[in-house]
Parts: sequence; C-alpha cells; structure tokens
Amino acid sequence: MFAAGAALSRRRASLELLRQLRRTTSVAPPQPPSLSTVAAAAEGIGPPPIRVSLTESAGRGVFATRGIAAGELIHSAQPLVAHPSPSLLDKVCYYCLRRLQKEASPIGTSIPGENERSKTTACYFCSESCREQSKGFYEVEKGLDWTLFDDHCSMRRLKYPLMVKRLACMILSGAASVDCLDILQPASLHPETLLEMEDEFQLLKDTFTKGQFKNDSMTFLTKEWYINVLARIRINAFRIELVAKTYEEMLTSAAAFIAADAAVGNAIYMLPSFYNHDCGNVY
Repeated sequence: MFAAGAALSRRRASLELLRQLRRTTSVAPPQPPSLSTVAAAAEGIGPPPIRVSLTESAGRGVFATRGIAAGELIHSAQPLVAHPSPSLLDKVCYYCLRRLQKEASPIGTSIPGENERSKTTACYFCSESCREQSKGFYEVEKGLDWTLFDDHCSMRRLKYPLMVKRLACMILSGAASVDCLDILQPASLHPETLLEMEDEFQLLKDTFTKGQFKNDSMTFLTKEWYINVLARIRINAFRIELVAKTYEEMLTSAAAFIAADAAVGNAIYMLPSFYNHDCGNVY
C-alpha cells in the first residue's frame, strides 16, 4: 500500500533530514558528505560528538567525531508523541515518562460509563510544566470513556494504538497537526495486520463519536489516517527505559524485565527516527 509513493517519500525524508540537521548543526567546519547534529554536553560547550553520514552499503549511520565519555549526553530531543506503559501509570509522568518522586499526587478523572471500575483513572505528572503542556490533549482524553479501547489493547498487549489515541487527542486539542508524522518512513503491513487495525480504528472512532465532537473536527479520523499513522509508529517508535538510581529501583527494573514490561513507555522522535534506520520494506 505504500510502494507507489516509496521513492517520493524517501526523497522527502532526505530533504527533511537535511533541513532539520542544518537547523541544529553547530558552527564547526562541515565534514561532507556527513552532517553533524546538535549533541553537545548539558552545558552546550564544545563541538558535537556525533555526526550522521551515508554509508556505501548500509544507509545512514551515526559516527563519533571524538571520544565520548561514559554517561555523556550526546543528543537531546523532544518527542512528537509519547505514551507510558499502562502498568506503570502510577510510576512515571503521564507526559514526559520521567520517574515520579514519591510525593507525586495523582489527578483523578471521572469518566461516565456503566463499568464502575473504569470510571476513575489516576494520571500523574512530574511537574507543573508537564501538567500544563498536557492540559490540551488531557482535557480531550479525560472526557471520554476509553474502557472498550483500553481493554482491547490490554487483552492483546498492544502499545502503539495507545500512541495513536494520544495523537488523535493532541490533534483535536490543537497540540499537533494531522500530518506531523507523514515525513517518517512507514512499515509495510501484512493483510492480517490491516484487518486487526480496522478493529482498533473502529473502537477509537466509536469512542470519539460518543464524545459528541463536532463533525468538522473529526474529518481527519479516517481508517486511512489511522493505518498510515500506526504504520509509522510501528517502525519508528523508541522504547523508553530509565536508568535505575538505587538498588531497589534496579530490583524493580529486573522484575519488570522478567514480566516483559521493562520499558516505561514508547515515544516518536523526529531526528532520531531519521538516523535510526534507512530501510525500505520492513515487517
């Protein structure tokens, strides 16, 4: 379904990569044919320690321009969209996925519905800044009954549809554009996967429809949009894992790994997604 526009998509991606990297490149002398990305230490002093170059046989690659110390920050990026793991909603920030302090207090959301168990959902934020940045999409999200959609994802251990759910709420609140992920490479999808996506899409659309949103604000929410967004999320999403700070946290992380839930969530980034891979058909 994506083969016809593959060449055009690749050209657009290359142009966008060049544009984004030029914006964030340091004033250090260029090293053609490679491009440097902003990846200085936390204080922002010194040349970037990495560069993105095209290789002869393996697409794009990330190379060190100097020695990099253990624990040194080499790149910082804000996610286009992120979502925490459902089992860790009380452990990480609902917006940025940072580990919560023990004194963090939840925000309860009352959701109308027949299932009493599902009426209250606790969401946590690590700071007032994250709370404010989440206000738009969170206001949309908390006013809807997500019981059927969330149960569907939980039973099938699906994580990426939750990111589409958040993106849709961001679009409705004006926090994101409909085409914000279009520049990213999509995954090729099997026919059976497409059938599963149709079920997910219908649950998502039904949830918004019951929320009585105006028809003109819902025009973007089509099956084609859902599949295209999910195809990009599936291949570009990063697993977010936090470094344990204490022995107790290390034990908790080990237990989570055994339970197949080591990641605190997933996120999509623009530049990291570009230099993370340069591939064609990926399943």
